[in-house]
Amino acid sequence: MDTYRITRENLTALTADLLAAGTRVAAPARAADGRTDYGFVTDASHVVLDGGLPRRSLKELFLPPTEPLLGWKQHQGDVELQEVPTTFPPTVVLGARPCDAAAVDVLDRVMGWDYRDELWFGRRAATTVISLACPGVDDLCFCSAVGGGPDSTRGADLLLAPTTDGFLVTVVTPKGRTLLTSHAGRFTEQPVSESLPAGPRTPDPGPLSLDGIRAWLESHFEHPLWAEIAQRCHGCGACASVCPTCHCFDIVDEPEGVDHGTRRRNWDTCQTAIFTLHASGHNPRHDQGSRFRQRLLHKFSVYPAKFGEVLCTGCGRCARACPAGQDIVELLGRIGS
Repeated sequence: MDTYRITRENLTALTADLLAAGTRVAAPARAADGRTDYGFVTDASHVVLDGGLPRRSLKELFLPPTEPLLGWKQHQGDVELQEVPTTFPPTVVLGARPCDAAAVDVLDRVMGWDYRDELWFGRRAATTVISLACPGVDDLCFCSAVGGGPDSTRGADLLLAPTTDGFLVTVVTPKGRTLLTSHAGRFTEQPVSESLPAGPRTPDPGPLSLDGIRAWLESHFEHPLWAEIAQRCHGCGACASVCPTCHCFDIVDEPEGVDHGTRRRNWDTCQTAIFTLHASGHNPRHDQGSRFRQRLLHKFSVYPAKFGEVLCTGCGRCARACPAGQDIVELLGRIGS
């Protein structure tokens, strides 16, 4: 992979160039409460690259919390369906954390599995991802324990690594090469003889045996641990709302008048009681322990069985967002030991 340099001033100028050309730029930006979130920016000065891990993940740029799938309009006995666009304007994500960029790549598997999600892949095709090597946020980070890393290139088209005067830029994909070539004046070549800076360091959660975790999950369906975990879990779904790889959704028809409406996709989560509630009143996951068990089974057993990798990139957001202090690394350590 080829490496280049870009100064901070030129990165700001590159962002301005993209915006001036009509390219949408999504980046970490300051929210009203002072924290950072990914969002579309209208000015290069709004980009915040040193604000730590954004509160919410990159996933919602490709799978919005709510979006229309189609419109419908009734004409007497006939129903007219109104398709939604599946192509999107050129977009650049600037400053994606490696755990978030990797998560989008992980989700490509399920989004293109038995049915190709055209909305997801339409956004993916239109988007170039520039990720930013991460120094780690806190002791809840565990990307390296699930096969990632603070400077992983997975899911990225270009990778930025901070230096004293700017960033080293690693070209990862042809899409990244196209962006760099189109704005060549903002970059300079990195001499091969020059040593690269030491990689970032993140907290080490200790070894996690992913094979051991999967084997334990598949053989301890009725273990008392699930009832113990349930004592702390509120079933609020905060973990799923900030997770970069949770992707469950519901589809509803929303009337917007007497004869027309919208079929809409909305995020959902297996952590709420209503998720599996049948119309008969029966609920196969009738307690919070079985619902939390489903979350871990899906991420560390079901998904690996289907796609060969865990449904987790170790960002630690679930533990930070949990009002009860559930720490997934702690739980996985107990399960895999």
